[in-house]
Amino acid sequence: MQPADTQKTSRTAEPEEDSIDYDVLPDLVGYHLRRAQIAVFSNFSRTIADHQITPGQFGVLTLIAANPGLTQSALAKAVGIERSTMVATIDALEGRKLVERRPSPVDRRSYALMLSNEGRGLVAKLKEKVVNHENDMMAAVSDEDRATLIRLLGIISNSR
Repeated sequence: MQPADTQKTSRTAEPEEDSIDYDVLPDLVGYHLRRAQIAVFSNFSRTIADHQITPGQFGVLTLIAANPGLTQSALAKAVGIERSTMVATIDALEGRKLVERRPSPVDRRSYALMLSNEGRGLVAKLKEKVVNHENDMMAAVSDEDRATLIRLLGIISNSR
């Protein structure tokens, strides 16, 4: 009696990273931006993992802390995302009792965003961790190159 599956399967060895042909990718800014984003976000997530905050949420909390009373629309524009996405972000942060929506004193159709006491405490804790994360990520980059990188990224992000 023959086994039902007598055919051997061949396995292709995983190519070594230095033998992979990246074609045009090394010449594409977007490719390098994405790889850098993955590295930065991964390190960021490890840095603040115990607080369950994403990089985007940290940015939102920081902007609200620096601009109490900011509207969701102004915040969405500052961050560069759609208003509907901002609504979902604020809903999540409000659900965690980090952000409060209050009636706007100047426009009854909108809400002024404020950090709760818990939100202010969290931002204060996270700022130091995030600054340390940033310093770790940029340790191999000179101050001059860092300033150039920030300037160039600003040009790219403002070109859309």
